[in-house]
Amino acid sequence: MSSSKLLLLHFLQMLIVGLVVQCQGQLTRIGFYSRTCPTAESIVKQTVQTHFNSNPSVAPGLLRMHFHDCFKTAGPNRGLRGWEVIDDAKTKLEAACPGVVSCADILALAARDSVVLTKGFAWNVPTGRRDGRVSLATETTNLPGFRDSIDVQKAKFQDLVGAHTIGTSACQFFRYRLYNFTTTGNGADETIDPLFLAQLRSICPENGDAARRVDLDTGSASRFDATFFTNLKNGRGILESDQKLWTDATTKSFVQRFLGVRGLQALNFNVEFGKSMVKMSNIGVKSATNGEIRRICSAVN
Repeated sequence: MSSSKLLLLHFLQMLIVGLVVQCQGQLTRIGFYSRTCPTAESIVKQTVQTHFNSNPSVAPGLLRMHFHDCFKTAGPNRGLRGWEVIDDAKTKLEAACPGVVSCADILALAARDSVVLTKGFAWNVPTGRRDGRVSLATETTNLPGFRDSIDVQKAKFQDLVGAHTIGTSACQFFRYRLYNFTTTGNGADETIDPLFLAQLRSICPENGDAARRVDLDTGSASRFDATFFTNLKNGRGILESDQKLWTDATTKSFVQRFLGVRGLQALNFNVEFGKSMVKMSNIGVKSATNGEIRRICSAVN
C-alpha cells in the first residue's frame, strides 16, 4: 500500500477546488493486468463479494481504507475494517499470478467493488500502481479531524467526505456536539435538528458507551446514495466536519447541486464520486523505479 495517498480521505473538496491530478512516474491505465494477470479484477471482486456476504460492514471499511491507505497501527486507522479482505485477495492473487498485482491496486479495486455492492455506480479503475517502500504512521496526523473547519480540510488535502454515505462512527467522535458544544442553551450544537438531537442523546448518553456505533447516513447507511446530503440539509449530519458542508457557504452550493436544487446545475453524486476516486487514486503513483509489488500487504518486501 503506497504511503503517497495518506492525506486523501475525503471527496467533495476535490470538486470544489477543481483539482487536476498529474501522476508521477508510470501512468495507470484500464486493463493494466489484461496480459500479465487476466483474472486479477475478478479475483478481487469475488473476494470482496464473499466477505461482504458474511459481513456487510466490510464495504465502508474497504472504501475508507482506500483513502487512509497505511499501516494498521496508525491511530486514525485503528477503527478501519476489512484488512482481512485485502490479505485474502492478495493471497489468491499471489497463487494465480505471483509478484504481479500490487496491494495498492487491490485497494483501489476493492473500494470500487464495495461501492457497487452497496448499490452505488461502478467505474473503470485504472491499475498499474506499485507499492511504496515506506509507510509512516506519523503521516496520519494530517488526516482530517472530525472537528476540522472547511478551510482546514481544504488546506490538508483538497478533496472531501461524500464517502460517509455508508458506514458508522463511534459516539466518542461526536458526543461533544450533543452536550458540551456551547455554554448557552442546552449545550448542543445548534445546527443539529432538535428531534434528531433527542435521538442521538438516547443512543449516546453523556456518560454512556463511547464505542457505540451510529450510522453516518441516517436511514441509508448500507446504501451508497445521495441521501447523505439530504441529511446534512435537514441538520442530521453526525460528524461536525460533515455538517459544515451545509453550513459553510463555500461548500453548500455543491451539496445543493447533488440534491438537484432548482436554479443550480445538478450533479450526479454517483458519477462524480467515481470520477473523483479515479483522480485521487492517481496521485503520487509509484513506478517500477520507486515502488515494488509487496508479497504481503502489511509489510515491505
